[in-house]
Amino acid sequence: MELWVEKYRPTTLNEYVGNETIKNKIADYLKQGSIQNLLLHGVAGTGKTTLAKLISKNLDCDLLYINASNERGIDTIRDKIIPFASSMSFKPVKIIILDEADYITPQAQATLRNTMESFSKTTRFILTCNYLERIISPLQSRCQTFEIIPPSKEAVIDLTDRIAVEEGVGSGGVRADVNVLSVVDTHYPDIRKIINTIQGSIVDGEIKIDNNSLKNTQLGGLVVDALIRKTNLTELRQILADSGAREFDDLFKYIYGKSSTLFGINEGEAILIIAQYQYEYTFVLEKEICIAAMLNKLLKLC
Repeated sequence: MELWVEKYRPTTLNEYVGNETIKNKIADYLKQGSIQNLLLHGVAGTGKTTLAKLISKNLDCDLLYINASNERGIDTIRDKIIPFASSMSFKPVKIIILDEADYITPQAQATLRNTMESFSKTTRFILTCNYLERIISPLQSRCQTFEIIPPSKEAVIDLTDRIAVEEGVGSGGVRADVNVLSVVDTHYPDIRKIINTIQGSIVDGEIKIDNNSLKNTQLGGLVVDALIRKTNLTELRQILADSGAREFDDLFKYIYGKSSTLFGINEGEAILIIAQYQYEYTFVLEKEICIAAMLNKLLKLC
């Protein structure tokens, strides 16, 4: 089964939703047949990778795509980026897309900065990231930076509605389903997660939403955001209390899935803490206290 996020990924700048000012600037670059080094930043799922790929698609270029969440060290620069940038090409320019560049270690980012300068005549870099503050300043200064603003919630509903109608699921599209609209409310502005959640909720041609799962996902997002901000335990406890949740099973997996972003070099220690408390969670009566104790330890690793 083809993923909707890939099937309905924009293929032209005109199909790309939102960010009109940035689109116009990119269109000017494309008319010139070249670009500057670009740094696209913004919250997850709002189209940074899509825009980067659209840019490369509309240039006469050789392309290297790297997902930096999987390849984040100096070895990637030494073994992949430098050989590609130094290779012979019959195209006017080479493009290197470094997706999720905020995963790249600071040491590797420093090496990348030097690599950008060394191959500035032949190679352009497009970096995407969720957290701009995790990109070192010398690297930022060598790129034109664009903040990718999420399209309005109404525009996202229109998009998911068109997809649902095209796929022939639901009755009258997503606008006719209150539960589906709650998916948008929960995951907005992460368009990718919204579309994936709706597609994964189809049963016999109808969209069936697990509202308990949605609540846990929403709670996970609030907790992760608080950890990223390096908040205090008092705020985290208030988030748990305000959620009204009595079960927190999905929260372990949610935080685990964000462990690389949250904890960096402390990721291994953080995973051990998550595993320990997930085991203890089964045996305790007050689930919220168990979760608060885990978050207190994780907070020290952020």
